[in-house]
Amino acid sequence: MERLSRFLSAHASLITCLAALAGYLIPNAFAWVIGVRQTLILGFIMLTMGLTLTTTDFKILVSRPVDIIIGSAAQYTVMPLVAFGISRLLRLDPGVAAGLILVGCCPGGVSSNLMSYLCKGDVAYSVGMTTVSTLLSPVLTPALVLLLVGESIDVDAWGMFRNILIVTLLPISIGFCLNLFFGSRDGFARVRTVMPSLSVIGLALIVGGVVCQISPSLSDVSVGFLAMVFLSVLLHNGIGYALGYLVATLSSFSTPKKRTLSIEVGMQNAGLATNLSSAFFAAANPLSVLPCAISCAWHSISGTLIANFFAKSSENKK
Repeated sequence: MERLSRFLSAHASLITCLAALAGYLIPNAFAWVIGVRQTLILGFIMLTMGLTLTTTDFKILVSRPVDIIIGSAAQYTVMPLVAFGISRLLRLDPGVAAGLILVGCCPGGVSSNLMSYLCKGDVAYSVGMTTVSTLLSPVLTPALVLLLVGESIDVDAWGMFRNILIVTLLPISIGFCLNLFFGSRDGFARVRTVMPSLSVIGLALIVGGVVCQISPSLSDVSVGFLAMVFLSVLLHNGIGYALGYLVATLSSFSTPKKRTLSIEVGMQNAGLATNLSSAFFAAANPLSVLPCAISCAWHSISGTLIANFFAKSSENKK
């Protein structure tokens, strides 16, 4: 199981892409991943994040408040505003724009901690950033979506708040408590080592389910339309990496911390965005899920690529 876990974690982006392809070619394979089941899977992914948290992580948050504040402020300003700007610049369909902005308003992705580790970044800072941005998400995500999208699409901010509370803070809290009380036991520690692989499977199921849901809509759109959506996701993600690194540089952060902030800002919890879009936008705007689903796959791929780039740049300096 541990070997399988390492394999799945190392090939997360490939597995996610294969799930997306399977969801399009064999829709029935993922037709069951909808509604409550999708929410439960995402909740399980957040539970695995909670299982990695210890009291030491929270002590680190208290000891580095300025760094965390700078990072969180960058996360919740850069990505929402960049998504809004891209939507206007490319004149995206209102549904697609809503989905892209929703991705930008979500907290950092759980896999960003792994990417920070791979690129020799500041892992403690990465965990702290992900934790704080996730804790803030029940308030900031619906508020920012309402501010940036509300004029073009009805936004149920209160419903979104409740959903994020249930699907993020509750499972994270349960995971943290389990780790606090049972983390020292050998059996529990071994179970915890295979959790990342289950998270990869969970994310793949969500992506496959979303692609399955939107596949009928995809047949009605042109190749040019799809290319525009892909372009918007790539620009959003890439600009996020660049501006995250710039903010860290202007803040005189160390090189490991610059890499971490770049990844934390650029990689969003697109799985959460996918779930929220399916729950609150998809009925009236089916295509709103499209940029979220693409982001799920692309952020894993780009995160791996930029982590490898940072790691190789360290090796070249030796």
